[in-house]
Amino acid sequence: MAKIVIVDDEVTMLQMVTDLLRKEGHQVFPYSSGKAALEALESHSPDLVISDLNLEKSRTQGLDILQKARSLHPPAVVMVITGFGSVETAVEAMKKGAYDYLEKPFKLEDLRLCAERALSYNKAISENIYLRKQLKEKYHFSQIIGTAPNMQAVFKMIERVADTDSTVLILGESGTGKELVARSLHFNSRRQFAPFIPVNCSSLPENLLESELFGHRKGAFTGAIYDKKGLFEEADGGTIFLDEIGCMPLLLQSRLLRVLQDREVRRVGDNTSLYINVRVLAATNAPLEKRIKDGTFREDLYYRLNVIPIMLPSLRERREDIPLIAAHFIRTKINTPGGPTFGLTRQVMDALCAYDWPGNVRELENVLQRAFALCENNIAQLSDLPAAVQAALPERTSGPMSGTEAIASVSQPLAAESIYPLSNPAGPGIKPASSGATARPVESLKDFLREQELAYLNRALAQTGGDKEKTAGLLGISLATLYRKLSGDEAP
Repeated sequence: MAKIVIVDDEVTMLQMVTDLLRKEGHQVFPYSSGKAALEALESHSPDLVISDLNLEKSRTQGLDILQKARSLHPPAVVMVITGFGSVETAVEAMKKGAYDYLEKPFKLEDLRLCAERALSYNKAISENIYLRKQLKEKYHFSQIIGTAPNMQAVFKMIERVADTDSTVLILGESGTGKELVARSLHFNSRRQFAPFIPVNCSSLPENLLESELFGHRKGAFTGAIYDKKGLFEEADGGTIFLDEIGCMPLLLQSRLLRVLQDREVRRVGDNTSLYINVRVLAATNAPLEKRIKDGTFREDLYYRLNVIPIMLPSLRERREDIPLIAAHFIRTKINTPGGPTFGLTRQVMDALCAYDWPGNVRELENVLQRAFALCENNIAQLSDLPAAVQAALPERTSGPMSGTEAIASVSQPLAAESIYPLSNPAGPGIKPASSGATARPVESLKDFLREQELAYLNRALAQTGGDKEKTAGLLGISLATLYRKLSGDEAP
């Protein structure tokens, strides 16, 4: 059901259209006075406005209603009705934002179909605005995880240059999130409603990459059976992201340089150039200065691309962000709605923070996916991590185990160490209480053992579904002893 405002000073026509649309299930607000309709538009917030352009009995005309309806938030779709021989006025209304027009006399069925198309169009526009808003929120720079000083510097740079048309060169190792930064730059700019086109320059051979970027004319080469737009044309008005720009062949580098200089592209096999309005973002994990010395990358192109450089730090250069990023992946990628809740031990987190992460954030996500696929009881243990990550954890000081650890070593596979508090790093910009391998403040041995024992008892209770009698039997202690330990009356 839609809200529709109808404006026509011919009462008979107004009543017929109102009855028709109400039978279709719509909420209809009819007005024979243009002035009254104009005053009521904002309060109704209609989806569709149907107005006669020539309201002879009113000083307010259809074009005034059109202008008001299009200025609403969100704007209403407008259909105009015009008399015979007034097509020029209807065309003027279309130029000012009207969706369609009907010429009197018309069939009611034609009006019904036209209104149906207008409402479908309005729904599509509303969904598009909603999705764009969601994308903007998803790719806002504040959604990139990181509290380390070097990441804060990146956020400040993104915020400063997002709404400019300057070319940006994003530098960083593989897996540091270069495309995420590029999307953040696009969706926080005035170009956010135009296309964002990512291109991986290393994934296509030279002949295909040229056709993909610049397009081709029919018959330009074998297999070119029709005209094809290039990705630069597809991105017109928006942003093109050239990932792995260091892998682009020299011939295409010269063509790209021409695009950056003249803002024109020429399709393969064409003699004329097309003007384009595109912002260029590029990224590389290769040292372009070395490629320039080797003769595999043009120096003049490098300076054209390197207008604003953004250097992304590797994960090992911001270890304090690892607990935040791990918690984010577990919360958004691993813990599914209605599914089990996963967690990991503090020992696992210490190992994650000690590892050097040559694959950066992407590798961290993959390691977590593996760990939770292999773990038992929905808690990732050190043994669930790859050998290289396990080896990064400093060896524990040798010595006698606590009573809790001794029980755990011969009982069910319950973690001897405490569970890492994933609820603490709740999102971007919030630091965890413990930054990975950094030791917690030293507490008394009694308090430490009490904490470990309670964690173990709670794990055992969870395993038995909260049945204290079964838990006591599992632990080999009396029910009374279990109650005392849980209440804190009996020290470990």
